[in-house]
Amino acid sequence: MPSNPGAAPDADSTAPARRLLIVSNRLPFSFRRTPGGIEVTPSSGGLVSALSSWLERQKQEAQASECVWIGWPGAEVEEAEQAELRDTALRDHSAYPVFVGAAEMEQFYEGFCNSTLWPLFHYFTSYAAYREEDFASYQRVNQLFCDAVLQIARPDDEIWVHDYQLFILPSLLRAQLPDAAIGFFLHTPFPSFEVFRQLPTRWRKQVLEGVLGADLIGFHTHDYVQYFLRSVFLTLGHEHHLGQLTVDGAVRRVESFPVGVDFEKFWEAAGSEEVEKARAKAAEGVRDRIPIFSVDRLDY
Repeated sequence: MPSNPGAAPDADSTAPARRLLIVSNRLPFSFRRTPGGIEVTPSSGGLVSALSSWLERQKQEAQASECVWIGWPGAEVEEAEQAELRDTALRDHSAYPVFVGAAEMEQFYEGFCNSTLWPLFHYFTSYAAYREEDFASYQRVNQLFCDAVLQIARPDDEIWVHDYQLFILPSLLRAQLPDAAIGFFLHTPFPSFEVFRQLPTRWRKQVLEGVLGADLIGFHTHDYVQYFLRSVFLTLGHEHHLGQLTVDGAVRRVESFPVGVDFEKFWEAAGSEEVEKARAKAAEGVRDRIPIFSVDRLDY
C-alpha cells in the first residue's frame, strides 16, 4: 500500500508484482495533433503533481511495479485517429486515453463536477447548481471510463480510482470485475452530512454506492473519513466498526491518508544556484521588509 499519497489496494509482498492502473479524469499529459505528429505536453494540477512525485519516488526506491495511467487526453480526438493515439500513448507513455467528445466533456466537467460537487464539497453551497442533465452526463462519462478500464484490465491488476470526477466508477467496475482489487482516493474535502445531504437523494445514493465499490477508500483527514461514514449510515444504512463496513457481503475499509508534498524535491531546489540568484535579485528590492512568496490557485 502506498504510504503517500492516498490509499491503494493491498498487495501481498511475496506475490509477483501486480500492474497498477491509475484512473483519473486527466492523464498526466495532454496529447494534440500537429503537422509533425502527436505532441505531448505535461498536465498541471494537484492530483497529477502528488501522484507523479509518489511514482517517481517508487522508481527511485526500486519499488515501482508496471503502471498504466488511464484518463482523458485533454482534447477531443477524431475517431479515425483514436487507434493511433491509443497505441502511441500505451507504447511510449504507459497511458491509456479515454475518448470523450468535447460537448460531453464540457457538460461533465463544468457541469456536475465543477458546478455541483466542487462548490458543495468546499462549503460554497450558494454556488452549487443541481441540473438533471448534468448528472446524466456525469453517469455517461463514468461509464466511458469504466469501458476503457475493462478494455485494458488484467485479472491481477490493482485499480486505483481518483477524485470526485469518478465517484461512481468503482461500483461500475465492481459489477464487471467482482474480484478486482479496487482503491479510491478523494483529493478534495468530503463535507459534513448537513452539507452533503443537499444533493438530491437519488444522486447522493449513487455517489456513495459508487465509492463503496472500492475495497479501500482514502481521504485526506480523519474528519473527512467520519463525515463520509456518517453520510453512508444516514443515507444507505450501513454501520461501520473502526472504519470497516460490510457491503454486499464484502468488507470495505475507510481510512485517512494525508497527502504531502515531496519535501526533499523542494528543499533541494531551494538551495540550487538558480534559485539563489533569483532570491538575491528579489532581495534587492525588498530591503527591510519581510517578503512572502506564494504559488496558489485563485478560486471563488
